[in-house]
Amino acid sequence: MSERAAPFYCPYCGDEDLFPHEQGHGAWECRACSRAFQLKFLGLLAPGTSSNQAGGEEI
Repeated sequence: MSERAAPFYCPYCGDEDLFPHEQGHGAWECRACSRAFQLKFLGLLAPGTSSNQAGGEEI
């Protein structure tokens, strides 16, 4: 895969009017709500793990 992945919609307003932001890699701006945000890939999770293992009981 040679191209960068692009978000399909703004995480704040849901609009699809997104453009790359001049601040750098992974930065996008939404012209509908005038917000800028940045996406970052954190890595792959190990099989069988989940992000809500805080040691508490499930409700």
